[in-house]
Amino acid sequence: MYGDTIAEIYELIHEVRGKDYRREAEDVARHARARSPGARSLLDVACGTGGHLRAFAQIFDHVEGLELSGPMVRAARTRLPGITVHRGDMRELGLGRTFDVITCMFGSIGYLTTVAELTAVLRRFGRHLNPGGVAAVDPWWFPERFADGHISADIVTVPGRTVGRVSHSTLEGGASRMNVHYIVADAEEGARHLAETHLITLFTRREYEESFAAAGFEVDFVEGLNDGRGLFVGAFAAASA
Repeated sequence: MYGDTIAEIYELIHEVRGKDYRREAEDVARHARARSPGARSLLDVACGTGGHLRAFAQIFDHVEGLELSGPMVRAARTRLPGITVHRGDMRELGLGRTFDVITCMFGSIGYLTTVAELTAVLRRFGRHLNPGGVAAVDPWWFPERFADGHISADIVTVPGRTVGRVSHSTLEGGASRMNVHYIVADAEEGARHLAETHLITLFTRREYEESFAAAGFEVDFVEGLNDGRGLFVGAFAAASA
C-alpha cells in the first residue's frame, strides 16, 4: 500500500521517467471509440493519483476513478476537485452505476493473483458497462517479455525538493517482485529513505484473452502501446458469463 509521501511524489517521478499520461489516454480513447463511437463516460480503475484520470477528463464528458490506496485517493481528490474518486478494491467493485468505458492502466491488473480473480474482476467490469461498452486493460508484462533482474534509476529536482528512485525486479514463480527505494530530500524536512515492494502477476496473453472471453467480452490485443506492454480492448457482448 502506498504511503502519503510516495503518493505525493508518484507522478513527479514517473513523469521524469517518461510517462506520458495524455498520450496513453488518447490511445485508449481512440481504440475504445473505434468499438463504441458514442462513448462519453469512463471509470478508471486503480487510478492512483489521477494522472490518466486527469487526461481522460479532457476527452470524455464524465469520468470517475477507483483506487484502493487511501493516500493515493487523497492525492487524486486534491488534484482533481470536481471529479469523483472512490476508495475501493477492484475485486469488490460495486458502484451502482454504469459507464461506457472502463479502464485499468499502468499494469495494475497484475496485482490480481490468480486467473480466477482476473476473470471475476472482468465480470465486475462487465456489470458496470452500458450496452456496447468497452473495457481497456493495460496488462503487466507477459512472462516471455519480463526482464528478470531489470534495474532502473531516476532522479528529479524541482524547487525545494530532489527525489531519487532505484528499482530491481526479479522473477518469483509466476510473478515479478519489484523492490523500489526512494531518497527524498526536502529543503525543510531534510532527507528521507522510503522503500516498497510490489509482487505483480505475470499472466500470459492467453490467460488474459480467455478471462475476457469468460467474462463476456470480445477482445483484441493492440501491440506496441504502454511502454511495450500493449493494450487489451474488450467490447462487452454479454450481460453475464
